[in-house]
Amino acid sequence: MNGQTHCIYCKHTLYYLSDGMVKCSVCKKKYSPMRINQIKTLIQFFCNDENALEASRSLNLTYVTVSKYYQKFRHICAEYCEDHYHLHRTQESQYEEYLYIEKSKRRDKTAIFDSHNFLTFSYGERVYTLLMPSLNMYKQQFLEDNLEGVYYKEFSKFMRMSKIIKISEHDNAITKFWHYFEQFITTFKGVSKEHFPYYLKEAEFKFNTPIKERVAILEDLYFRSNNP
Repeated sequence: MNGQTHCIYCKHTLYYLSDGMVKCSVCKKKYSPMRINQIKTLIQFFCNDENALEASRSLNLTYVTVSKYYQKFRHICAEYCEDHYHLHRTQESQYEEYLYIEKSKRRDKTAIFDSHNFLTFSYGERVYTLLMPSLNMYKQQFLEDNLEGVYYKEFSKFMRMSKIIKISEHDNAITKFWHYFEQFITTFKGVSKEHFPYYLKEAEFKFNTPIKERVAILEDLYFRSNNP
């Protein structure tokens, strides 16, 4: 017996079964305490910025299994950020546009079409991000018309302005988040366009939420919406 006495879902009394499983006396859910502890440990690793490979080695799980859990956590982060922002959107806020492109591509004229453009809103000391439509859909047409040079020139101007912002004294939530995001995203070995929005929201969640609060929030939301 591992000491669990209350249901992870409805908080009512549990009773143990002969096969080691537990069952809730009220909601009647049946589950393995070992698996629940494993998921809680994964949530702790995720919240402490332990990557999926490190977590898989520590828990002796496959990388694919851990990656799937991490993606679930990122989806939960995204939903939480959306809900939290909409609860506070009436507060006075500021916003700035940010253009992110991988460092290895920043000298490539055509890479402007692979950039990620998002708005960053600040409300209090928190931020909210809104990903803008990709330019990639226009890439082929602009290359055929030899216009990539025009966009590269504009991108170069933006990068110079971005650098000025980063070294200025504008110490606010938006610029703090940009610094945080640049450090956060470079810890991953490339992020696909499909998954980028969720990594962005993971960064937003972690920037807005103190480490000691992250685990409790994710545990509550995960077990509220999932059946192990």
